[in-house]
Amino acid sequence: MDFTPDKPALRSWLPGFVALAAIWGSSFLFIKVGVAELHPLHLTLYRVGAGALTLLVVLALLRDRLPRDPLVWGHLSVIGALGVAVPFTLFGYGEQRIESLLAGIWNATTPLVVLPMAVLVFRTERLTVRNAVGLALGFAGVLVVLGVWQGVGGAHLVGQLMCFGAAACYGLAIPYQKKFVAGSKLSGLSLSAAQLVLATAQLAIVAPLVAGAPPAPTSLSPSVVVAVLVLGAIGTGLAFVINLRNIRIVGATTAAMVTYLIPVFAIVIGVLVLSERLTWHQPVGALIVLLGVAVSQGLIGRRRPVARPSDAVAAGTTPAAELASR
Repeated sequence: MDFTPDKPALRSWLPGFVALAAIWGSSFLFIKVGVAELHPLHLTLYRVGAGALTLLVVLALLRDRLPRDPLVWGHLSVIGALGVAVPFTLFGYGEQRIESLLAGIWNATTPLVVLPMAVLVFRTERLTVRNAVGLALGFAGVLVVLGVWQGVGGAHLVGQLMCFGAAACYGLAIPYQKKFVAGSKLSGLSLSAAQLVLATAQLAIVAPLVAGAPPAPTSLSPSVVVAVLVLGAIGTGLAFVINLRNIRIVGATTAAMVTYLIPVFAIVIGVLVLSERLTWHQPVGALIVLLGVAVSQGLIGRRRPVARPSDAVAAGTTPAAELASR
């Protein structure tokens, strides 16, 4: 299958590209709504369960199948924990303390963690001067987002660190996946459905032990039920299908640039829908972070090579945010 066609028409992929950014950018709004009534672990359990069910239905419709190799399932259990269960829960905890728009900004720091993990831990990348400059810019942006010159502390700082911790989990899961799973001949849909199934099973065990039995859906307000369904079926299920289509049309490199739009949607939605307050240093810091990501990925100052099919498989199987994917 050709993942990198020559100059595809904008109308063939741009609507899906923007829709994906809007879906993932709005997910922070729905997390905020969900944690108003649900423990973060319960919200993640319901969300991931709905996402797993959605992908299993798509898998059946396309007559695809789940993996059969026990070793693949073992690796996917790690990815399910690091790339789905833990970060989704951390974003929930974080949004109990900070604005949804800030959570969206912190999600954009994922590539800054991916690179050092890939270089130092998994040895799948080499550190270059360009990478180092990009990382330095990115972490300078992190300090600007935090507003360190004002002094930081309290629950607000804890919430921001939790969201950064979620991004760091993605930063571990993505190179792990690239090293141990990306070479599989199975489809990205199959691998992602399996990791969501495993994450659901993990959460079904941990959530009752930590937060008690999850409440019955009938006890929740309609807004929270809608938030859970949107997060699961659309933000974790349908969004993957759109992302995979984008990868097939324009390649993994271009498809991954959705990262740059997600904070824009998160900020706009947070301000307009939740009336959240945005201070000047937060979007400025986000822009510096994204500039650092662009430099480290070679999008500025050096032309990137055309994405290979193997790269597309890797991007297509990123955890359900799958970014940095998402």
